[in-house]
Amino acid sequence: MRIAIFGSGGVGGYFGGRLAQAGEDVVFIARGAHLQAMQRDGLRVESINGDFVLPSVEATDDPASVGAVDLVLLGVKAWQVPEAAVAIRPLVGEKTAVLPLQNGIDAPAQLAAVLGAAPVLGGLCAIMSYVVAPGHIRHAGIDPIIQLGELDNTPSERMAAILGLLDKPGITAIRPADIQVAMWQKFLFIAALSGVGAATRVPMGTFRTLPQTRVLLEQVLQEGMAVGLAHRVALPPDTVARTLARIDGLPPQGTASMQRDVMEKRPSELEAQTGAIVRLGQQLGITTPVNSFIYASLLPQELAARAL
Repeated sequence: MRIAIFGSGGVGGYFGGRLAQAGEDVVFIARGAHLQAMQRDGLRVESINGDFVLPSVEATDDPASVGAVDLVLLGVKAWQVPEAAVAIRPLVGEKTAVLPLQNGIDAPAQLAAVLGAAPVLGGLCAIMSYVVAPGHIRHAGIDPIIQLGELDNTPSERMAAILGLLDKPGITAIRPADIQVAMWQKFLFIAALSGVGAATRVPMGTFRTLPQTRVLLEQVLQEGMAVGLAHRVALPPDTVARTLARIDGLPPQGTASMQRDVMEKRPSELEAQTGAIVRLGQQLGITTPVNSFIYASLLPQELAARAL
């Protein structure tokens, strides 16, 4: 398969790097200094599962020069998906599958609005990784997992082929029984980490153990679960407890990417995470006072970051 990594930062750079390391035909779509470094020096990945260097990789900022591929892994930030959907059109042919790995739950619909429904899969990933310097990715925590499925949960030949392709050393690929449930579980997990982390500006080891912020974390999750259930997502009854247990198992010094963006005054995924819980709750009359407060508290800085 020919694979395009659109958005080659911490997520795309890691997964694309592992696929290229395994000998797959991978092209990285990137820009700026990160692109220049990959074109000149290849890609370096530091990982808790073993470091590696790819001395030479195929990388470009022009999707049209690549043409149609078999699989697009979309690794951009959630707020960049509508723009990316237009940009990846040259990569999408009749048999192309597009796999979004964003935080949040909006990406499949945003992609389908531009590309049509046929190419779009449901997807999510679990990894803690980021760009250290141009051409240099650091995987700092969480065993990397990609979950994917057809949006209607039907089995398909392309799903079987993509699962086999993605299941490489350094990656676990899974097709969950219900991709919508899996996406919501990840959404609630990351929205809680991001919202409370961005509000408190401390590592997760601190806010998950301090009693006052532990309660805040639980309330964010409870509100999010209520919204999901109202939207007829079949979330298991123990979702909040399991999510808290998962958060408790993360490295104590860890931070979510949205929190880092907020603290560094960059545009963040506020609208796709905390803002989405508030918005989806409002659609069905579900109150979300804790998420609404966090969202309102962070919104002025978010607007300022986007005005720069």
